[in-house]
Amino acid sequence: MLPAFSVVIPTYKQPALLLKCLDALGRQRLAHDQFEIIVVDEGNSPETEAAVLLFAKQIARDSARIEVRYLGQPERRGSAAARNRGWRAARGHLIAFTDDDCLPEPTWLSSALTCFQRGAQVLSGQLRVLLPNQPTPLDRTATFLKRAEFIASNCFCRKATLERVGGFEEAFDIDWREDSDLQFKFIQAGIPIGKCPEAIVVYPIRPYPWYGLLQDERNNSYDALLYKRHPGLFRERIPSYRRQILRYYASVISIVIALIGGFTGQVNIAITGLLIWAILSADLVVHRLPNSPLTWLTLKHAVLMALATPFLSVYWRLYGAIKYRVLYL
Repeated sequence: MLPAFSVVIPTYKQPALLLKCLDALGRQRLAHDQFEIIVVDEGNSPETEAAVLLFAKQIARDSARIEVRYLGQPERRGSAAARNRGWRAARGHLIAFTDDDCLPEPTWLSSALTCFQRGAQVLSGQLRVLLPNQPTPLDRTATFLKRAEFIASNCFCRKATLERVGGFEEAFDIDWREDSDLQFKFIQAGIPIGKCPEAIVVYPIRPYPWYGLLQDERNNSYDALLYKRHPGLFRERIPSYRRQILRYYASVISIVIALIGGFTGQVNIAITGLLIWAILSADLVVHRLPNSPLTWLTLKHAVLMALATPFLSVYWRLYGAIKYRVLYL
């Protein structure tokens, strides 16, 4: 008998976290012969394959009839490509997506099945974000995840619906905006996206280095790709943060003006540029200060973040605009 669901999990060199996710899936209240699990390994690593085989043996020993399959990707091409490979290999007519660092609640699949039995085509579940106890710069990330309309770590689609829109766009080769692109393709195809808040996935955010948000500025180049593919929906549904971006550009331009003034011997222009940059930078530092008690270390990190962020943000936005040939500034 074919399963109703195929659960697709992309993973990359996180076997310990993957095992926790698989253990959560092993506790689903849906009959275990009603779903299969497909792990698509972007790292194609022996450790991950061993973790999947270990879970499969434990499930078999507990007399649970869950089919678990491991698919190794020949090369890392991003989770969008991994998810596509997973759902295309699926035996179930309903596809459930989650990630290796997520923990689906026991009623995750059964709640979604009820919605599909009522005629749903695509569903978005509820992502419950858990922040670490220690001070973290990730409050903004948690807020973004909580407000997201459609997120790949907790969504469900009929396989036929994915075939209709072509699945995930593999040009998004990092974990950013590939789910928004799929959402926009559903909208443009006239496919309704239902909400299933009872289908809960818990996402414990792990401790993050202070410079991690600087690395995330690279995501701006993929915003340019999403804008090129869906300009109308992008403007309608993706926050622009226009005032913040204008401050970033002003900060970069003021430094450029100061350098030009310095090289050409125009002292007044150089001083004016530096003064504008200093005022903008001080404002950014204030907004970067954490809510937790201030220490020398947190102050230093806030200053470094405030000084580096405008240049990285502008660089990656311009990089995306040039790479994808779109006026995205």
